[in-house]
Amino acid sequence: MMDAGIMEGEGGIDGIRMTWNSWPTTKLDANKIVIPIATSISPIKSHSDIQILPYIPLRCKTCSCILNPFSRVDFSVKIWICPFCFHRNQFPPHYSPTISDINLPAELYPHFTTVEYSFPSQIPSCPVFLFVLDSCIINEELEFVKSAIKQAITLLPDNALVGFVSFGAQVQVHELGFSDLSKVYVFRGNKEFSKEEVLDQLGLSSFGQRGIVPPKAAGNSIDHQLNNNNNVVSINRFLLPASDCQYALDLVLDELQPDQWPAETGHRALRCTGVALNVAAGLVGACLPGTGARIIALVGGPCTEGPGTIVSKELSEPIRSHKDLAKDAAPHFYKAVKFYENLSKQLVSQGHVLDLFASALDQVGVAEMKVVVEKTGGLVVLAESFGHPVFKDSFKRIFEDGEQSLGLSFNGTFEVNCSKDIKIQGIIGPCTSLEKKGSSCADTVIGQGNTTSWKLCGLDRSTSLTVFFDISPTSERLNSLETSNSQFYLQFQTNYQNPEGQQRLRVTTVARKWVDSTANPEELLEGFDQETAAVVMARLTSLKMEEELTKPTFLSNEINIHIWHEVSATFCARKTSGLGTKNVAVFIALNQMENLVPFDMNIECYIEEGFDATRWLDRSLIRLCSRFGDYRKDDPSSFILNPSISIFPEFMFNLRRSQFIQVFNNSPDETAYFRMLLNRENVTNAVVMIQPSLIAYSFSAPPAPALLDVASIAADRILLLDSYFSVVVFHGLTIAQWRNMGYQNEPEHKAFSLLLEAPHEEAKLIIKDRFPVPRLVVCDQHGSQARFLLAKLNPSATYNTVQDVADGSDIIFTDDVSLQVFFEHLQRLAVQS
Repeated sequence: MMDAGIMEGEGGIDGIRMTWNSWPTTKLDANKIVIPIATSISPIKSHSDIQILPYIPLRCKTCSCILNPFSRVDFSVKIWICPFCFHRNQFPPHYSPTISDINLPAELYPHFTTVEYSFPSQIPSCPVFLFVLDSCIINEELEFVKSAIKQAITLLPDNALVGFVSFGAQVQVHELGFSDLSKVYVFRGNKEFSKEEVLDQLGLSSFGQRGIVPPKAAGNSIDHQLNNNNNVVSINRFLLPASDCQYALDLVLDELQPDQWPAETGHRALRCTGVALNVAAGLVGACLPGTGARIIALVGGPCTEGPGTIVSKELSEPIRSHKDLAKDAAPHFYKAVKFYENLSKQLVSQGHVLDLFASALDQVGVAEMKVVVEKTGGLVVLAESFGHPVFKDSFKRIFEDGEQSLGLSFNGTFEVNCSKDIKIQGIIGPCTSLEKKGSSCADTVIGQGNTTSWKLCGLDRSTSLTVFFDISPTSERLNSLETSNSQFYLQFQTNYQNPEGQQRLRVTTVARKWVDSTANPEELLEGFDQETAAVVMARLTSLKMEEELTKPTFLSNEINIHIWHEVSATFCARKTSGLGTKNVAVFIALNQMENLVPFDMNIECYIEEGFDATRWLDRSLIRLCSRFGDYRKDDPSSFILNPSISIFPEFMFNLRRSQFIQVFNNSPDETAYFRMLLNRENVTNAVVMIQPSLIAYSFSAPPAPALLDVASIAADRILLLDSYFSVVVFHGLTIAQWRNMGYQNEPEHKAFSLLLEAPHEEAKLIIKDRFPVPRLVVCDQHGSQARFLLAKLNPSATYNTVQDVADGSDIIFTDDVSLQVFFEHLQRLAVQS
C-alpha cells in the first residue's frame, strides 16, 4: 500500500501526487499501463512542517543535486554520496567538526523531504503592479473598475511600486510623479512598438540600459544600484510606491472618462488591447533585472485595432467560434496568437507576469491571450461585468494578506533532477522552457519539453505543474531489480522571490520503487492514484485538442471521403484495404501527388477535427480495464475492477461530458479559461472541475454526499453542487414552495429556517477559500437556472424513461448515455478476446 505521507492532503509536506507511486521497470511495461507516468507538484505549497534553513545548500559537484535525506553519509571521513549520480562529495569545513549520526543537519532528517533555503544577505526587492485599464466601456462599468483599483491600492504594501496605463483607440501612459498637473504619454493604437521605442518615447531610454529601483524599496543599497539621482526621478514619474501615489492615482481615476473616440454606426469601439500590453511590457522592462512585476490587464471587450486584433470593426463580422477555428475561418486568430507569443517571450525574458481580468458579456480575446498569460504564470478571471462578485471578490483577493493571501511570488525557476533510468518528457502548466537540455531529456515531448529547467515568472501557493516522465532502463538497473526492490529518486528545485521580496529555494526530494508489473500487477495497482490519473488525462487531452488547432489542415486532420464514382470507389477500396480512416486520406493524397489517382476523381471531402478526444479517452479506458480488470474472456458479467482503480471509469465518464472536452455551447474564450485553470490548479481542485461534488440537505438526515445523478433530486431536498467554476444551491419543488410561502420566518418552523441556511453557509465557506471566486447560483426545481445543476448530473432518467422516475424527482432531456450504460459497454469491450 502507499505510504500515508504520500496521500496525506494534497501530497503532504511535499505537495506531490503521482499517477503511479510504483513504476514499471521497462519502457514496454510503461506503455502497457496506459496512464502516463506523471507527477503533479505544487512547488511552493504552504505547510507548517517545512523547515526554513538560513544558509546556502550543499550541491553535488557532478549533477548539482542538493543534499537530501536519501544521501548516504560516511561520518568517519565526512563525505556524502549523491543518490542520483553516486558521486562522493566532501562536507565543507563548517559542517565537518559537528556532523555525526546523532547530530545531523536538517536536510538529512528522514521526514524533511522538503526544505526551504532562505538567503538573508540578499536585499529584498519591491514588487511592481502596473494597472492597464480598458476605457472603451460604459460609464457604469468604468465606475465599478475604478472603485476596485482604488481599493486595491489601499491593500498593497507601502513599498510596492504602482503604475497606470489606460487605453481605447490609443494608449495613454499616465505620469503619477507630479500630481499638480496630469501628464499623459500617448501611443498610437495601430502600431506595434519595440521595448526600446517605448522607453525612448517615455524618456527612459538611458534608464532602460542601466535599470534602477526607487530609494524606498532598496534602503541603504540605493548607492550600489544607481548611477545618478536623475534615474530615480525618471522612473518615479511612472512607478511610485503605493504609499506616495494614492492621491495622484485617485485624481487620475476620477478624471478618467469612457474613451471619447467615436465609433461609427454599425461598428465596434476602437480598442487597442495588444498595443496597450505591448507598451506596458516595455515600461516594466525598465525595472532592474530580477524585480518582480505584474501587469494587471482589465479588459471589457474585444481588440479591434492594431496588433492582437481578434475581430474587425464591423459589427456584421461575428467574433470567431469553435466552428470557425475548426474550419480555419478565423482570419485574425493565428496572427493574434503569434503576436502574443512574441509578447510572452519579452515578458519571460524580463521575468514579468501578465494577469488578465476579462469582464464582458461578449468575448474579449482570452483564447488568443492564453499563451502569454499561461507562459508568464499569470492569473485569469472571466466575469460578466466589473460589477459582478466574481470580478470584485477575485480582484480583491490578489491584494489581500494574511490567511486570505494567495502568496503571489515572482521570478521563479523550476528544475527537475531524476535517477539516470528516468527521462523527462515535459511539463503542462503555467511555465516556459528555459531550453536547458541534458541527458535527462526524453525523445518524446509533452507540453514544454526538451529541457530540465523552466521559468515561472509568477506562481502562488496553489500553482500546480504536471511533469511527465519516460523510462529508459539500463541493463545494470534491470539486473539489480532481480535481487532487491531498488528505489529511484526525483528532486524538484524551485527558486523564487516570495511576496516579501526575499529569495527562497525550495527543495523536494522523493523516492519511489520499481515494480515488475508483469509479475506483480497488484503491487503496481496499489500505487495508482485515481484522482491524479483523471486530472493528468484531462490535462493531456486538453493539450492534444489545442495542439490540433495549430497543425496545418493538410494531412493532419481526419477526413471522411465519400467517393461517388463506382470505379474510383472500387479502386480505393482495393488499394486501401485494412487502412484506418486517416491512413486512407493520406494514401489518396499522396497517390494523387504521384498521379496514381486522377485529380478529376469525384471525391467529396469533409474535414473534421483530427483528434477525437472522446474516442481517445474511451480507447485508453478500455485498454486500462482490459489490462488490470479481473474477468473471463468474452464474459462481461465476470468483469471486476480492483478497488484501487474502481472509480476511475466514473471520472472518465464525467470528463467526457465536461467543458474541457465538449466545447459545444462554450465560446473559445470560455474554453481557454476553463483549461488554463485546469492546468494550474492542484489535483483536489481539478478533480472538482471534472467531477463536481454534490451534498444533500433534508429533514430526514444530516447533510451527506449524494450521487451525482438526476435521481438525487427530490421535492423535499436541497442540493449543493460545487463544480469549481460555480456553486449551485438547488431547492426541490416542495422546499421552494414552502420558502415562497414564508414558513422560514415563523417561529414554529425554525428547523426549516436552519435547513434553508445550511447550504448557503457551506457555499460561503467554499467561495471564501477559492480563487477565482466561483459564481453563486440559487435556483429552484423546474426553474430556468436549474440547468446549472442538470448539466452536471448523470442522465439516468431521460425523456425516454419517464415511467421509471420517482415522484418529486426530475428528468434530463438528453440523448447522452447514462453511467450505467457507459459501464455496460466498457465491460463488454474490455473482456473481448
